Amino acid sequence: MNVDLRSRTGRWLVAAVALVALVLFPLFVGGGSWLNTAVLVLLYAGLAQAWNILGGFAGQVSLGNAAFFGIGAYTSTVLLDRWNVSPWLGMPVGAIVAAAFAVAVFFPFFRLGGHYFAIATIALAEILLILFTNWAFVRGARGITIPFVRGPDRRPTDSWAFLQFNESRVPYYYVVLGLAVLAVATAVVVERSKLGYYLRAIKNDQQAARSLGVPVLRYKLIAVAISAAVTAAFGTFYAQYLLFIDPETTMRLELSVLIALVAILGGVGTVVGPLLGALVLIPLSEVTRSQLAGSGNTLDLVLYGGLIMLIAAFQPNGLVAIGDRFRRRREAVRPAGDETERGEAPLVGAPGTRN
Repeated sequence: MNVDLRSRTGRWLVAAVALVALVLFPLFVGGGSWLNTAVLVLLYAGLAQAWNILGGFAGQVSLGNAAFFGIGAYTSTVLLDRWNVSPWLGMPVGAIVAAAFAVAVFFPFFRLGGHYFAIATIALAEILLILFTNWAFVRGARGITIPFVRGPDRRPTDSWAFLQFNESRVPYYYVVLGLAVLAVATAVVVERSKLGYYLRAIKNDQQAARSLGVPVLRYKLIAVAISAAVTAAFGTFYAQYLLFIDPETTMRLELSVLIALVAILGGVGTVVGPLLGALVLIPLSEVTRSQLAGSGNTLDLVLYGGLIMLIAAFQPNGLVAIGDRFRRRREAVRPAGDETERGEAPLVGAPGTRN
């Protein structure tokens, strides 16, 4: 049975096969660096997907999403550290706090346009970084170390209730996989809903959308609230994965830029784009660091910049557009018999036909 992968059935089939492969992945690699890289790929794929809801669908380029990430990490960690609240409860609380913060702060930000808006989001993340660095309640620059859950023998033990796994890192993989699937599902729902259509209209021509009765500010605020909530959920996971957070780890500008770069490299405004971007950029970063040790970070930045320059110069729409270009070229050289075999007449003027 031939299935057209471009059809809805074909896309669902590809998604199901990819999900099964991801579920089985730890069985083939075990633990170690490969598993850690896979965790980071899924983490940044989810973060880029959340950024894409605001920056891709709505066209509001934010370079301050690390602020939401940090809010999620700190909210759940402070609740755990001071009141022994499970991270599973801290995660939705952090998401709500981040969404409320985003709506309150971005309400005036959305009056800005273009690069002024991007600069404002950078300033927001930097202000929050300085605030948390000097805030004694969250232990300032020292950060917060999350203690291990200990068993009756006083040794660190695994705990699903507190999202801590000492014996194996595999459970962390499945947790972040679930969050990544949730982020993708959220993006799909947004893309296919009325909200998605309105956001794309705002991106294409904000004034025209407003003149047609689209409540522009309302839908921008909805988009940033969803983006912030999803980003904060990954912040909670990251805190439990490292068992340590500080402002530099969770709110630095480099994190915001990397989240945006993953989506831009893959293709903004598409659901597949952030996934492709994370699959290419994150392993490249990890390989560079492992091969070049301490000098890897500098080369990472060179590679990031070089990739973005190449994409901007030759295919501004990202890796997704490159795939579409190859597909169109393959279809352009397809023999006319491919259509006639399905009972279709070849198009007049198509390659391989005579007018």
